[in-house]
Amino acid sequence: MTDRWATFDCYGTLIDWYGGIRRVIRRLWPDADVERLLRRHHTIEPLVQEGRSLTYREVGARTLRAMAAVEDLPLDAADAYALADSLPTWPAFPEVPGALRMLRDGGWRLAILSNTDPNLLEASMEQIGVPIDLRITAAEAGAYKPAHAHWRRFFETTAAERSRHVHVGASPFHDLAPAHELGLTAVWINRLDERSDLPRAAELPDLAGLPATLQRLVPENGS
Repeated sequence: MTDRWATFDCYGTLIDWYGGIRRVIRRLWPDADVERLLRRHHTIEPLVQEGRSLTYREVGARTLRAMAAVEDLPLDAADAYALADSLPTWPAFPEVPGALRMLRDGGWRLAILSNTDPNLLEASMEQIGVPIDLRITAAEAGAYKPAHAHWRRFFETTAAERSRHVHVGASPFHDLAPAHELGLTAVWINRLDERSDLPRAAELPDLAGLPATLQRLVPENGS
């Protein structure tokens, strides 16, 4: 029987991405509307990423500069890289290490497909504290999700069977949409209680129930 594989988005799914960005915004602009700027970030970042071969460190800097320009906020040159500089300290969600250990103990192989740089993801792996079998960043993929390059690289590298693979992610835009386009089984980790019409095999508020869900979707004996 071939391996069962679970691929994961990292930031927002395993690592507290929103909390990390909020802390950066509060430090840079303590009097600004944090939630407004968070929404602005999520609008601008995909535009910066699209069609460019930039490191994630540079994506973060260009995104902050654009936010400052659009909102007429000050931004010192030294603070432009605040997102990448602080990212290594962003914590994993509390239930993540236990859920990933349960999956590994259950025979699942784990991969992370992330829109970040290798050194930043390496720092986040220390926060998670659980061995991961394969990591594919934007650097290896040569593109940012929702482009399909991360998944193409994953299947080329592992020869995983699609019927024994599940993708797990928190973003409808970055994860559910491309998984649907590729015909993949997907689980939505809907931490923000959002709404989406995009197909998914299951929807969970966090990773606590993920081991049981994946066991249901891809039983160990393949039946």
